[in-house]
This record gives sequence, C-alpha cells and structure tokens, in this order.
Amino acid sequence: MFGQVLATEFVKLHRSKATWATLAVLAMMPPSVALFMWIVREPGRAAELGLLGTKASLAGIEATWPAYLYMLTLIFGVGGMLLLAFIVAYLFGREYSDATAKNMLALPVGRHWFVVAKLLVAAAWWMAIVAVVLVEALAIGLAMGLPGFSAELAATGIAHVLLAPAISFLLAPVVAWIAVLSRGEVAPIAFSLVMLALGNLFGKTGWAEWFPYSIVPLLIGMVADPIDSLPAGSYAVLAATFVAGVAATILQLRFADNAQ
Repeated sequence: MFGQVLATEFVKLHRSKATWATLAVLAMMPPSVALFMWIVREPGRAAELGLLGTKASLAGIEATWPAYLYMLTLIFGVGGMLLLAFIVAYLFGREYSDATAKNMLALPVGRHWFVVAKLLVAAAWWMAIVAVVLVEALAIGLAMGLPGFSAELAATGIAHVLLAPAISFLLAPVVAWIAVLSRGEVAPIAFSLVMLALGNLFGKTGWAEWFPYSIVPLLIGMVADPIDSLPAGSYAVLAATFVAGVAATILQLRFADNAQ
C-alpha cells in the first residue's frame, strides 16, 4: 500500500510545473555568481558595460575557486531554507488548495504513509535539483578558468556545499506541519521567512548552535565566519526538530479536524 502511495506522489510530481520552476530558480544562481566573479576579475571592462566593478572589487571577494565555492555554499544554504520550504509547502498544502485533501484522507491507507511518501518525494525532488545545479555550477567554474582549483579543494568544497541542503531538509517536516495545520501554502512559506530572519538574529548570539534555524546560517557563514564542522549538540537539535516535525504532521492528519 505504501508503494502505491509513493508512486502516486511521484506521478503527481511528474505532471507538475512546479518542479521545473524550482529548478529554474536555483539554476539561475550559479550564472549570477559567475557574473560577479567576472566583474571582480575584469573591473575595467565591467565598468565600461555599466556594471559596478569597483564596488565588487571593494567587497573583498576574489575571483578564485575557494571564493566561488563559498558563494555556492551560501546559495544552497539559503536556497535550502527557502526553496525547500516552497517544495514542502507545495506538496502538503496543494492538497487543500486543490480541494483533494478530503479524497486523500478518505482512502483506506494509514495517514502516516502520506506524510512519509510526501517527505520522500520532497527529498528526491530537492536532491535532484541540487545535483543538477551543482554540476552546472562546477561546469561554469571550470569554463571560467578560475584559479586555485585542485581535486582536494573540489572534494572538500562539494561536501561542504551539499551539507547545507542536507541539513536544511531536517527542518522540512516542521514546514509540512504548518502546511497541514493552516491547510494551505502561504503560511508555511511565511513561517520559513520569519524563521530565516530569526535564525540570522540568533546566529549572532551564543545560542546559535542550539536554535535549529540558526544552524545553517552558522555553518555557511551568513552570520559569522563559516565553520568546518558543527558541534554534536547542533546535530541533536536538528534530529529532534526533524522527529518532532514528522510526529506533529502525522498527528495533525490523524486526529485533527481535517474537514475542507
């Protein structure tokens, strides 16, 4: 029965235009970073074209592979908290906006399977677009001939880039719960925006490693210098947030009034 639920969710995803929209949004980011790298490397030519080459040079960013990978980490980190929130809100909230929740919940299937299936689809969706855009970003960096490239740097940089979207997924079940609780897509996206702002705020305090939404900004260097590894307590907080989000979503579907 779970296999049928999961297959149905993938079929619904295949027919959706939202998958291509999210891919397009994330895929626009590496060319933007590459343009910034070019402005830093060619400030004179950029100034002739009306681009802010001087300000870009003063920003202290170098047109090198370490700087390029660092900016990619920022993109995937912020994207993981916002774009992934949209994905999860869409998967869970569309059942209510499309008025199909009553049909889904009336099926002779344990409601927890819908939660598990949708989260697996969200994970597959997110990993797919991250992989495609990461390949795109690496190809652009190689085509630009940025200095400082090495196999060791690439392996370390890619691992760090992938860690941010992986951690972001651990926050996704909370967004799913907000979508089910509010019966829509707007509230979970608004919730994610507020949490991102609070994460940046708490990231400047000593509580950053204990507040779930400060952990990604702390890791990627949005609030301070990026760190190589997170403390064990942060992983415990993320794991607890994930479990609590899954449990809350399942309980909301199983026991709350889900009338449309």
